[in-house]
Amino acid sequence: MTTRIGITGAAGRMGRTLVEAIRLAGGDMMLAAAIERPESTLLGADSGELSGLGKNGVPVVGSLAEVVDRIDVLIDFSVPAATLANIALCVEHGVAMVIGTTGFTPEEQASIERAAEKIAVCKASNFSTGVNLCFRLLDMAARVLGDDVDIEVYEAHHRHKIDAPSGTALSMGEVVANALGRDLQKVAVYGREGQTGARERDTIGFATVRAGDIVGDHTVTFAADGERVEITHKASSRMSFARGAARAAGWLAAGQDAGLYDMQDVLGLK
Repeated sequence: MTTRIGITGAAGRMGRTLVEAIRLAGGDMMLAAAIERPESTLLGADSGELSGLGKNGVPVVGSLAEVVDRIDVLIDFSVPAATLANIALCVEHGVAMVIGTTGFTPEEQASIERAAEKIAVCKASNFSTGVNLCFRLLDMAARVLGDDVDIEVYEAHHRHKIDAPSGTALSMGEVVANALGRDLQKVAVYGREGQTGARERDTIGFATVRAGDIVGDHTVTFAADGERVEITHKASSRMSFARGAARAAGWLAAGQDAGLYDMQDVLGLK
């Protein structure tokens, strides 16, 4: 049975990469809908041509409502407000959803969790296989090194990214905090300036860089006296994220019950 995929932001950088990833996935997966903002000047354009793949016969449309009945899974890498509107439509029409959007407030996250009681949702801060492997390694490192190290999270992205720290950096911090029995909201330090005093051992620091066209770099440092361990992931192409999202869409369509999943579920790492 063919899985029909819809993509939001199909004319953007990530959207075009997702269109290509669906083409590369082949098999029982096909692009059935390409969605953009209603004011986009690219409405009506062929989504395959926009992605440099040649015509695929799937035109860009201005709203999910126009095509929601034609898809089985929606892949959404957009902004919180758009994602929340889209998930409401997906619930109404029984469409599964892959969410790569980041920057949700606790209240918005709760709204997604309520929606996942009715449809299958895979939400992840990062769909890269390598990053999700790093999550496992970070859990192991935190448990082994324990309270004997200072922990810092560094992340760098392109100048256009609008949220900071990145969702991936926050997820890395959450993995480490959970392994150590800490509440990240209480121990996170998001910036240092001036006379800050000596570092408190149980804090987890975050440093953010926005520059150029950096796709995504993340490093977590575990620093003790005399040695340090660093776990790093560097992405050189959005395709690593897009392939993971396509894989997640196929996994949801393979018969997953309603619920909130993440990429660790898709990869069988839990």
